[in-house]
Amino acid sequence: MKNQPTLFDFSQTNEIDPSRPLADRMRPRTLDEFFGQGHLVGSGTLLKRAIEAGRLTSSIFWGPPGTGKTTLACIIANTSKAAFVRLNAVTSGVADMREALKDARARRQMYGQNTYLLLDECHRWSKAQSDSLLPAIEKGEIYFIGSTTENPMVSMTPAIVSRCRLFAFEPLTNNDVKNILKLAIKDKERGLGKINVSIDEDALNHLAFVANGDARMALNALELAALTTPTKEGGIHINLSIAEDSIQKPVVKVDESLYYDMISAFCKSLRGSDSDAALLWFSRLIYAGCDPRLLARRMIVHASEDIGMANPMALVQAVSAMQALEFLGMPEARIPLTQAIIAICESPKSNSVICAIDKAMADAKKGELGRVPEHLRDTHFAGHERTDNGKGYLYPHNYPGHYVEQNYMPEGFENTVYYRPSNQGEEKNIQKKKDRN
Repeated sequence: MKNQPTLFDFSQTNEIDPSRPLADRMRPRTLDEFFGQGHLVGSGTLLKRAIEAGRLTSSIFWGPPGTGKTTLACIIANTSKAAFVRLNAVTSGVADMREALKDARARRQMYGQNTYLLLDECHRWSKAQSDSLLPAIEKGEIYFIGSTTENPMVSMTPAIVSRCRLFAFEPLTNNDVKNILKLAIKDKERGLGKINVSIDEDALNHLAFVANGDARMALNALELAALTTPTKEGGIHINLSIAEDSIQKPVVKVDESLYYDMISAFCKSLRGSDSDAALLWFSRLIYAGCDPRLLARRMIVHASEDIGMANPMALVQAVSAMQALEFLGMPEARIPLTQAIIAICESPKSNSVICAIDKAMADAKKGELGRVPEHLRDTHFAGHERTDNGKGYLYPHNYPGHYVEQNYMPEGFENTVYYRPSNQGEEKNIQKKKDRN
């Protein structure tokens, strides 16, 4: 059966279907109801001004799940009185997009109504699929809003990204999530207000903390708790034990401040080459209920940030430990995780990798890069011989040692150096090689 685009009509908002999930029913309808993302929709921001003026052009919303990307797209369409069509890149293809574009053209010709087209998981579309959308964006036939949890600069085709404004969403704060849950408990129209739900403060804190900035996860857990807890005199009461069961994670056996302090101590012990301290903080965090995947991810980062090219095998150790955790699960995975912790701690240290990329990113952000030198330009297209692309390029494999000196930098950056090897571990050999060349 063909997957049809979903057209949302925001004029029909009076009746709330109680069978819809709580997270869907509580979806904010206006900017005043929207929680979080103050850097995007706070007072005086570009995005808020554009939404209120109905002048937002094609955009990409990038950020973690449950942070309001789809919700804000709905609010934009509602505010501008535009039609709102939603597709999912996983289940929709070129035919679905063409049908949606055809309807958008007809809508504009017949009623003068604009169309916002939201494409969820937009990073999943191929180049060919993305190209089917380009002409409509350029002609203004639709306003495209892509929603993705992946970095669009890496995961999406440059042609689409270059035609869109990029807005980065951040995880909601614990207070944001708690306020959303409180609102859902009180709301009699869309929330749980009619069934008289009460929740203990520690249970509320636990749901917000474990949700980790994902409002959808927190609301789903709250709804599950409310629907599965027997009604007693006075209504439904949710305590900490019920909250733990509903979100399927036990409460951390330390307060939140100490939890983050111990993560900081673990990370600094890795950097400081103290394997004993790192193992103790790791053990305390695991006992406290910390997700071992969080610690494994931090180890992967530190293997590059604090060791890098001084011992490239440290990154292999850390990634392998993460894979072992996925394959084995705890408690068996504590052994390969321990091996990786010790390897990271005992390795020679160098921060040259992070220093190099930070400097390069700072220059890229300035946007003052020169053109790509002619000898470095692409030649993988028919007729390139009639251009200057590739002229003067020296193929390194044709030279002794498979190396030849030539400029790879844009104009004005010829003498720029980002990576400076340290005198630690393997980097000593890298520096010797650079000195020879």
